[in-house]
Amino acid sequence: MRTPDWRPALEVAHSAALDWLEHLSDRPIRPERSYAEMLDVFSGPVPEVGEAPERVVASIAEAAAPGLMAMNHARFFGWVIGGAMPAGVATDWLVAAWDQNTGMSGPTPAMSAMETVTAGWLLDLLDLPRSASVAFVTGGQMANLVCLAAARGKVLAGAGWDVSADGLIGAPPVTVLVGDFVHHSVGRALRVLGLGEGRSVRVPTDANARMRADALRAALAGVTGPTIVCAQGGEVNTGGIDPLAEIADVVAEHRRSNPTWLHVDGAIGLFARTSPLLAPRLRGAERADSWSTDAHKWLNTPYDCGIAIVADAEAHVRAMTLHADYLPPVGSAREPIDLNPEMSRRSRAAAVYATIRQLGRAGIAEMVERDCAMARRIADGLRRVEGAEVLNEVELNQVMVRFRDPAGADHDGHTNAVLRRVQESGRAYPSATTWNGAAAIRISVCNWSIEEADADLTVAALAEAHAAG
Repeated sequence: MRTPDWRPALEVAHSAALDWLEHLSDRPIRPERSYAEMLDVFSGPVPEVGEAPERVVASIAEAAAPGLMAMNHARFFGWVIGGAMPAGVATDWLVAAWDQNTGMSGPTPAMSAMETVTAGWLLDLLDLPRSASVAFVTGGQMANLVCLAAARGKVLAGAGWDVSADGLIGAPPVTVLVGDFVHHSVGRALRVLGLGEGRSVRVPTDANARMRADALRAALAGVTGPTIVCAQGGEVNTGGIDPLAEIADVVAEHRRSNPTWLHVDGAIGLFARTSPLLAPRLRGAERADSWSTDAHKWLNTPYDCGIAIVADAEAHVRAMTLHADYLPPVGSAREPIDLNPEMSRRSRAAAVYATIRQLGRAGIAEMVERDCAMARRIADGLRRVEGAEVLNEVELNQVMVRFRDPAGADHDGHTNAVLRRVQESGRAYPSATTWNGAAAIRISVCNWSIEEADADLTVAALAEAHAAG
């Protein structure tokens, strides 16, 4: 067996990673080069001969740096993306080095055991049913898909139909109800699962994008047969939390005569349940049948790590399990291959395990509470800026703002110009959105390292960009 010299390449990678992480505050948050420029940097014919690994790594690190977004910067506020903490990053390096395919407990007992423990810790931290099953998947999209696959199987089974064996052709129709501001990942999951995004029933919401329980009750009054209700623990623009306890009551009434499943998309806010201060806002979430969230958002683990949680473990396994003659026999252990759509998969749970150990219960709660406090601080600062309009009730860590054109002509154009100036300045990086048909700027506060000075600098950058006309 050839024994490679691992040290030179890994030492180059270690040095380049530290250079990146330790100098985040010294570089603009935005990329310095465009996609077209970076494509030119990396393009070329297939190499005819190889290079020394350390030279390859050094070249990649140098070439990529100008095209990288500082997403783990304290003032990166785009697209609800958290930073990454030291224990999680370092453990993720080990995961790559160990190169374990963590589909089954027999071949990879260390990774599978760590995943089992991490699953239990998450149920404890989120205060969800301890008997629920947990899958570590790629992100919120796949977490929603896994949960809704379990939901589809369960409600159709309640109507006497085995979707795993017989598919959807000839099956009783499944009615899916979603709020007016449902996240697009739920819609895509419905498309993939054959339930049809366009067939979902939209339920009216309030001013902060929260599903109205009375409107859900009215919508369900005309529904019979298999039913899935998708609620939200934090809307992507406003952070608005659906009235989950009231929704659970409405679903319970409907379930008396119809097979019904309640899913909570908690990608934005489910980790607020780790905070004694914020958990009451998600009261009733524990009564759902499934939950989706992202560790790479508010738990600040490296990408990628979505989490699908299903109260009915049997329904979860029935939707996802895979067995083949060439695979090792399944024993009594929890088997990741039974819970995930991927057969080949890296150990995403390892970085979650490490991050929970670094922070502890108190540290996670403090991080979540601090992010929410910084969101409120940013919103309060923006309200003092003449011409700025904060568009949402700041329930969690999301702030939306719009800037009125001083000339009174083009508020959308002016708002977009403010965003562009701030992004180009490199001082902070919010992202664009549309709210009620109008342009807006969304500030998603998800990073573990944000401080008051970062919040104040962000307000100042936005105010200056607004004053620039």
